[in-house]
Amino acid sequence: MPTIQEELNETIGPDQVQEIDSKYRLIILAAKRSKQLQRGARPRIDIDSAKHKPTRVALEEVLRGTIRFHTTHDGDEAEEKS
Repeated sequence: MPTIQEELNETIGPDQVQEIDSKYRLIILAAKRSKQLQRGARPRIDIDSAKHKPTRVALEEVLRGTIRFHTTHDGDEAEEKS
């Protein structure tokens, strides 16, 4: 069974994916971006937003690597508070 990274690499190429390590992270990123699009943000990719729903546009943006993100770990937050 291929990993999410392997599936993403097959879909769009390994150089375009910014370390999306799980399908859950992919969905969370796309959901947050979809909310931004629904509130009036402009798409970062060339796509007909009249034909595609914000969720699809957001997912394409994440898959193409136009959405930047960073991850934190529970241990990192605890160290920063100390």
